[in-house]
Amino acid sequence: MSELFAAFGINWKLLLVQAFNFGILLAVLWYFLYEPVLKMIDDRRKKIAEGVQNAEAAAGRLAEAKTKGEGIIGSASREAEGIVAAARSRAEEKAEEIVREAESRASSTLKDAALRAEEAKRQALKESEREIARAAMLAAERILRGSSH
Repeated sequence: MSELFAAFGINWKLLLVQAFNFGILLAVLWYFLYEPVLKMIDDRRKKIAEGVQNAEAAAGRLAEAKTKGEGIIGSASREAEGIVAAARSRAEEKAEEIVREAESRASSTLKDAALRAEEAKRQALKESEREIARAAMLAAERILRGSSH
């Protein structure tokens, strides 16, 4: 084999030393460069996977929160409609009560006015009866005076 190396002009001792140096260089690069780069790539891949999982979880929580929010808004809307309906009902009842009270007061006022008018009429009749009686007495007195003169 040394003849073959000699035929091509290769120094086998130098080739052996260069192969040994290449092996050492390869081992040093593997240990200090290739392993850390692989570790860095693996760490980055894990962080990306965590980020994707976190994003998916956040999207799930967002959808859940949106659903809950819509549910809360729906229930609040139904509750508000119920409150408005109850308020309308109470307002209608109160309006009816006010109308009944006003009608009662008006009726009472009319009855009171009718009683006062009746009393005033009686008073006027009594007064006119007295006036008529006075006028009759005056007339009778004049007649009596006129016949005695």
